[in-house]
Amino acid sequence: MFGGAFDPPHLAHRALAQAAIEQLQLDALCVLPTGQAWHKSRPLTAAAHRLAMSQLAFEGLPQVQLDDREIRRAGPSYTLDTLRELHAENPRAELYLVMGKDQADVLPTWRHWEEIVHLAIICVADRDLLTGQETRFVPPPEMAGRFCKLQMPAMDISATGIRARVASQQGIAPLVSPAVARYIEQHNLYQST
Repeated sequence: MFGGAFDPPHLAHRALAQAAIEQLQLDALCVLPTGQAWHKSRPLTAAAHRLAMSQLAFEGLPQVQLDDREIRRAGPSYTLDTLRELHAENPRAELYLVMGKDQADVLPTWRHWEEIVHLAIICVADRDLLTGQETRFVPPPEMAGRFCKLQMPAMDISATGIRARVASQQGIAPLVSPAVARYIEQHNLYQST
C-alpha cells in the first residue's frame, strides 16, 4: 500500500513505488490517493484530478493498482481503516505500507499507529546516507522487526514546491512526468497557491 495526497504525484513518488516493487518483490502495489486528509491544513485538489494524475504518473508499472477506496469513503481518510479493509480482502497476504521519511517521522501521531504497525510492515524510503538526516522516529525495540528501509536516491522534489512553481509560472518538467505536466496545464491546476 502506498497512499498519499498525490497533489500532484511526482517523480519521487514513482521512484519510491519502483523501489518498493523491486526491493520487496511485490506482486501488487496499491496506490491510494487520499480522500479527506485528516492531517492536511489546506484543501486538496479535487479527487478526480488527483486520481487522473496518479493514473498518468504510475502508468507503465504493471504491479501498480490504482485504488480509489479512500476517495469514495465518506469522512476523513485514515490509513488504519484502509489497512483493515485490505487485510480482510487478503487475509493471507503480507501487507506493506510504503512511505517517505517525512511520514515515518510523524507516524506516532497517526490514529492507532501501533495497530497499523501490527497490520503492515512499514517500509520507509532510506535517503539518510545521501542527505545526512536521520529519521526522527525510532520504533520501540519490540516493533523494530516491523520496519524496513527502501534504498533510493535522494530526490529534492515536493508537491508543495511543484504547486508553487506552477503558480509562479515556472517549469515543472523535471519534477513530474510529461503526462502529468500536460494534465496540470490542460486543467489549469495550481494557478494560485
